Amino acid sequence: MTSLTKEIFNNKSSQLIQEKRESFLKQEDIKTVLLLMGGTSSEREVSLNSGNCVKEALLALGYQVVLFDTAEGVEKLIEIIRQKKPDCVFNALHGGYGENGCMQALLNMMKVPYTHSGVLSSALAMNKHETKRLAEKFGIDVPKGCLVLGNFFKLKKDVFFDCVIKPNAEGSSVGVYILKRGDDIPESLKDTLNEKQSFLIEEYIEGREFSVAVTDEGALGIIEIIPNEGFYDYKHKYSDGLTTHTVPTDLLPEVKERLLESAYMMHKVLGCKGVSRSDFRYDAKSNRVVFLELNANPGMTKLSLVPEMALQKGISYKELVELLIKKADYEK
Repeated sequence: MTSLTKEIFNNKSSQLIQEKRESFLKQEDIKTVLLLMGGTSSEREVSLNSGNCVKEALLALGYQVVLFDTAEGVEKLIEIIRQKKPDCVFNALHGGYGENGCMQALLNMMKVPYTHSGVLSSALAMNKHETKRLAEKFGIDVPKGCLVLGNFFKLKKDVFFDCVIKPNAEGSSVGVYILKRGDDIPESLKDTLNEKQSFLIEEYIEGREFSVAVTDEGALGIIEIIPNEGFYDYKHKYSDGLTTHTVPTDLLPEVKERLLESAYMMHKVLGCKGVSRSDFRYDAKSNRVVFLELNANPGMTKLSLVPEMALQKGISYKELVELLIKKADYEK
């Protein structure tokens, strides 16, 4: 572990985050916030949910809030920015152009500060394959696998090893399949709409699933995800009562350290800003901590993991929103 990482995760980490948070809360230069939500991606409903929760927090904090559903189009968005002249944008979009760098590029050109990561960080994080390649270069364990185009599945009848198949550039576990050796390829993967889309085929990692939230100053916490049945898919993520979130107390110190260090390292390697969330599998039999992916614009719904992990550091939902607002900037 590097000296920098040790500094982040030593006993002073909570105090560091608290001091940073207090310094942000003293700033009063942001009054009007343009809240982007909705959009046209497969994660539209999640974004609307996140946006509504963020809106309540912003209003409670005393900000003037301008709501905008980006499904109305980029021309309308540019018009709103010119008319309302917001001090910053809170990006509550998930998936698609709201999370892949396109929206960030537009806001950069208009010189409007925005929350979360910039163009390159967002684009890299949205591309699971490229994120994995970077992780490997820094010695972080990732699932073995390959990248294929959707028409690949028309050539195959079944799978010959336990695997996970998922879109390379989607979030919220949309379109994820866990298949066992000998299972038929799902007909939905053979759809002609998928032909130009890329997919990851990865080894299935046995074991437990963890998520780690990170700010620029350090880790917020670790949560173990235990679906009541099946796996942590879209339905389990956003349906109350279908998944148990627990703070793991039985992890060996070195396993916990690997989770925290890997998540923080990926946040820095990708150049993320504000907050990110990394997902992992841990196979106790082989002692593997395996990095799956990083979300540079994680959900902010009432069932989302990042606000829950923030509470582990004593940071309320409103304070988390405030922290992100005070980190808002654009890339020069």
